[in-house]
Amino acid sequence: MALSAKDAGHAGNNPGALNNGRQEKDNARRLTSVHKISEVIAEMFFTFCAALAILAVVAICFYMILKGIPAVRQVGIKEIFLRTEWRPTAEEPKFGILYIILTSLVGTAASALIGVPAGILTAVYLAELADQRRAELVRDAVEILAGIPSVIYGLLGICLLNPLMYRLERRVFADSGTHRFTGGANLLSAVLVLTVMMLPTVIRISEVSIRAVHPGVKASSLALGASRIQTIFHCLLPAARPGLLTAVVLGTGRALGEAMAITLVSGGSVNAPFLFNSVRFLTTAVVSEMGYAQGLHRQMLFTIGLVLFGFILLVNGIAARILRKGREH
Repeated sequence: MALSAKDAGHAGNNPGALNNGRQEKDNARRLTSVHKISEVIAEMFFTFCAALAILAVVAICFYMILKGIPAVRQVGIKEIFLRTEWRPTAEEPKFGILYIILTSLVGTAASALIGVPAGILTAVYLAELADQRRAELVRDAVEILAGIPSVIYGLLGICLLNPLMYRLERRVFADSGTHRFTGGANLLSAVLVLTVMMLPTVIRISEVSIRAVHPGVKASSLALGASRIQTIFHCLLPAARPGLLTAVVLGTGRALGEAMAITLVSGGSVNAPFLFNSVRFLTTAVVSEMGYAQGLHRQMLFTIGLVLFGFILLVNGIAARILRKGREH
C-alpha cells in the first residue's frame, strides 16, 4: 500500500519508524512461511500414518493368504471344510475343521443372543432411567469389565463357572450311559464367558447411539401421551437402530476373536457344538497347537487363521456398511 504524502513526510523525518515497519513486514512473511512449512510437514506426517495403517492391513491380508492357501491346495477344500475329523498328528492325518468352524459360529451366536439384549437394556437404563449417581456406578463397572484381561476371565471361569456347569451337567445327564462328562469345561461355559466379555462393547456403543437421538423424538412422543417405556421401545430404540446394529456387530466380532479365556473354559476337544460337549473354537485351535505344530500341520493352522481372519473382515465390513447407511439417513 502506498504511503500518503503526510505519512511519507513523517517517515522521512523519522527513518527508524520506516525501518520498524519494514522489519514487521519481513517478520510477518517469515512467520507465514514457517506456518505453511509446518502445515505441509504435519499433512505429510498424517498422510504417512494413514498409509501405514492401510499398508499394515494389506500386509496382514497378503501374509495370511500366502501362508494359508498352500494347505488348502495340498489337502483339498472338501477334506478341510466338509470333514469333521481333526487328527493332525496321526499316522494318517485328518484335517477336517467343520466342527471347529461350527463351534465358533454357534458359540458366538449364542453369546450374542444373550449378551446383546442384556447390553442394550443396560444402555437404555444408563441413558434414560438411571440418575447420575447410579449411572456413574454402572459405567465404572462396565469400564472395569472392559479392562479385565481375558486370561482373568478364563481363570475365573475355571474356578467358579466350570464347577457349577459340572453340577448342572451331572443332573442333566444323570441317567445317561453314553454322555462323556466334561468337568464343566464345555460350550455352555464358553458361551457365558463370551457373553460377559462382549457386554462392555455393546453397552458403550448402544448408550452413545441412544443419547445421539434428537431430543425432539422423545419430546414429541411424550407430548402425544406415550409413557416413558413406550417412548423408549417405540421411538428411541428404532431411531437409534443403526448405532445399535453397529454395537451388535462389533460385540459379535469381539466374541469371535477371543482366544485365551475360551481356551481355558471350553475343554479343547473337537466335537459337535452342543452345549455340554467339550469343544474347540477357531482361535483356540491355533493357540493350543501352534507351539508344537510342524509341516502340513502348521500350514493348516494358518488356514484356520485365514478362515478366522475372513470372518473378522466380514464382521467389520458389515459394521462399516451399517455406519455408512446410518450417516446417509
